[in-house]
Amino acid sequence: MNKAITDGLMLTPPRFADGLDVWSSEDGTPGSATYDGVPNAAFVPADQDFGGCLELVKTVSVQKLRWTGETPVLPGCYLRVSARIKAVSGNLPGVRIAAWAGGPGGVNVGGVVQVGPTTTLTSYGDIVEVSAIIGSGNRMGVDMVWGDAAIYGHVGLDLTGASGGVVRIDDFEVEDVTSAFHRTMMDWVDVRDFGAIGDGIADDQPAFEAADLAAAGRDVLVPAGTYFLGASQTFENAVRFEGTVTMATEDRLILRRNFDFPSYADAFGDEVLGFRKAFQALLNFSDHESLDLGGRRIELDGPIDMAEAAGLETYEIRRVIRNGQINCLASPNWDEETHTSFASYNSSNPGQLTGVANVANIVVGSLVEGAGVGREVYVTSKNEGAGTVELSRNLYGPAAGQTYTFRRFKYALDFSGFTKHSRLTFTDVDFDCNGIASGILLAPAGELFHLRDCWFTKPKNRGISSTGRGCQDFQMDRCHFISNEQAIPATDRQSIAFNINANDSKIRDSRFQRMGTTMVLAGNGHLIVGNHWFQGDNVVDGPRVAGLVLTETNVKSVLTGNYIDNCFIEWTNEHDATPDFGTEFSFGGLTVTGNIFTCNDVAAWFSWLVIKPYGTGHFIQGLSVVGNTFKSLNGNIDRIEPLDSSIADLDFSRTRNVTFGGNTFNGISQNTINPVTLEFNQPGVATNWQLDVSGYLPFGGWSREVTGIVMEGPVENAASATVWAQPYVTTNDGPDNNLVRLTWPEPVTGRVHITARVDRPI
Repeated sequence: MNKAITDGLMLTPPRFADGLDVWSSEDGTPGSATYDGVPNAAFVPADQDFGGCLELVKTVSVQKLRWTGETPVLPGCYLRVSARIKAVSGNLPGVRIAAWAGGPGGVNVGGVVQVGPTTTLTSYGDIVEVSAIIGSGNRMGVDMVWGDAAIYGHVGLDLTGASGGVVRIDDFEVEDVTSAFHRTMMDWVDVRDFGAIGDGIADDQPAFEAADLAAAGRDVLVPAGTYFLGASQTFENAVRFEGTVTMATEDRLILRRNFDFPSYADAFGDEVLGFRKAFQALLNFSDHESLDLGGRRIELDGPIDMAEAAGLETYEIRRVIRNGQINCLASPNWDEETHTSFASYNSSNPGQLTGVANVANIVVGSLVEGAGVGREVYVTSKNEGAGTVELSRNLYGPAAGQTYTFRRFKYALDFSGFTKHSRLTFTDVDFDCNGIASGILLAPAGELFHLRDCWFTKPKNRGISSTGRGCQDFQMDRCHFISNEQAIPATDRQSIAFNINANDSKIRDSRFQRMGTTMVLAGNGHLIVGNHWFQGDNVVDGPRVAGLVLTETNVKSVLTGNYIDNCFIEWTNEHDATPDFGTEFSFGGLTVTGNIFTCNDVAAWFSWLVIKPYGTGHFIQGLSVVGNTFKSLNGNIDRIEPLDSSIADLDFSRTRNVTFGGNTFNGISQNTINPVTLEFNQPGVATNWQLDVSGYLPFGGWSREVTGIVMEGPVENAASATVWAQPYVTTNDGPDNNLVRLTWPEPVTGRVHITARVDRPI
């Protein structure tokens, strides 16, 4: 039963936008004062929450607001009067729905309740919905029982409590909720019974709205047909879709009771469009924090522009997409876009290319390649008028002018259209890229993007890319990356699982299988814990490539409990526009503890920890490598750590705070230990004992300090007499500054235990 439909009754008062001369400050009866032109009331046409609304200043103890029109109240009918309100300033009032009960002849029906329950506003800006039910019968849930005497009401609300407050009130809504109090034979209402046509042309949105109002807890049935909705539609009740709907891109379909991907796929008859509209609803007031894909697989033949789907530029409220599969199908829509352009670069303006030829052709989000360009540098924005391109990271050493290559990969889910996007979680979602697409492109700004229990299978170029700072506080837990390049040599692979530009990423308990590179991390403050990444191949005694690349000198990061297999950690400053050491921190702030390092069938010069300075004057100023296991299978390797000085060397005279200790070495020709305690025998008498500690010192550094000398047994001179004098120490001895010399007052022989360090504490 719905008298508004069946009998054409007008229930809901007009909008405030239609004028305040029909809104009374008294009972709403004929001749009562209205709010038209009074100083304490005004129509606000563009409130951010309500659109058009009434702003009202409370000036009396009970501030009344009543519609002067008559809302019919028929026997057996139950009406719910509701309004949304928020406090703006001043004292916080109480608010309640109220109505003047009118009987025959325009007299008030005495002895009946004419106010609903009071809700006290407790904060400013929060939207509060108040409602009350008016009806003839004394039923549970009816707030104003008027019996048979009342035939109409002047509906509205009261503001109670202290005066002086300012509130804004949205347009009233009066609904016939009779069906909530009467049993029905069916558990659904059909949109056709409310005027829906289903020809794909006529606007069926009003009929959908009416059916939803009438459902009152029952399902809404959308039978076979194509239903055009000319405006956004929110369903308060569950909906069954046998037919499909069409609507404008910017209009939204909100399914509050069955908000899940299968319902949207049914509603639009298309999985991709259904996902786009479900994501739009998720970010636009669906009253749900998560979108369940229902275990379904979504077949994509091209990237989804997530910002376009949402119709938003920014979004920073927690939302979750879970439990499904994104499957990429072969299509030209995945083809990479590549452009080359001549451009100029100046290290005094390090984040920008200027004088860019054909800048209009360059696609934002493109990978930048060229001489002097480090790994994972992307185009964050461009200015066609100025001929400039903004870069995600600085360049370390390009020519003043040169030709660059710009490669735009295609991603299944592309968030680059957002200005900023934060707090989005994907959990239990498979991204099947199938060697034809990349996975996810993050927004240029944002934080707390979270991946949990997700799979990225065969990404073509990248699993996840950050072209800006949308990776701040990026989190990854228990995810799996499976390469599309497993069968080819490691040196020929080009895929990267993910990169980070910002700070404070947390990468935990994830597995990466034979990617070209597992991760490229700029920024600092990273926690890399409990992961397994392996990048081996079937090449006997073959070279290996970096698995983890750190691109800043002072990384303030921790690697703990990882399994690092057939690849190495490369530590550079390749994103520094002035890579020579200046006033910044140099290489330091890295803790590597409790990890497993393994390799097999590799060249003897392979090693797991590589420092590669891209400028001169740098040194190590804080590195801890403790409690790790290093093991080489099928052939020894020389040592675990080298210095790559192909561009620049380190300044070993400034090394400090370096610890290599508690590690185990298997299949390693030379252990690396610092501080190192060694035993030396001097076979014949000599005044100067030169002791070689160089093999143990990390990265071929100097013997900067001796912290302990212990003689084992007597020190004897040429006459075999015990000498009780002590030697003095010369550090940084020898042509390579990596030996220690003990100088005695006379020639002696004996055995000594010496503790030497490559560093000093300060």
